[in-house]
Amino acid sequence: MSTPRGVRNNNPGNIDFNPRNNWVGQLGLEQRAAGARFAWFDEPENGIRALGKLLINYRGKDGMPGVGGKGIDTVLETVSRWAPASENNTQAYAAAVAKRLGVKPTDSINIKDPATLRGMVLSIIIHENGGSPYTAAVIDEGVRRALA
Repeated sequence: MSTPRGVRNNNPGNIDFNPRNNWVGQLGLEQRAAGARFAWFDEPENGIRALGKLLINYRGKDGMPGVGGKGIDTVLETVSRWAPASENNTQAYAAAVAKRLGVKPTDSINIKDPATLRGMVLSIIIHENGGSPYTAAVIDEGVRRALA
């Protein structure tokens, strides 16, 4: 079985490469990939950091009318922004993430809570890569860097 693209790129959230995003540890556009589009990181902790930072930044963006509170503050809204319906089954993705977090997709969450952020990050890694190859220490360090 081949290693998932996100794991190969140390970018387990499959963050699109954008040269304007000067992420810590970003090496540029992924290598060795047909149709390259994702960022490539020096180590998984920095890819996880970028994933966490993006999720935190989403909080200040406009959410979905009638869902949660002001801004993006639910799993459904977060996943809809992370993995748009044009490319993903967003409802199923959000349901899987919410189930792992022990909440409903439309429940308000505090993404700056370390345990919540860790749960979201790990759930996205699992969904994007078909599992997580990372130790708890690697996930924890990436989340710590995102919250720093």
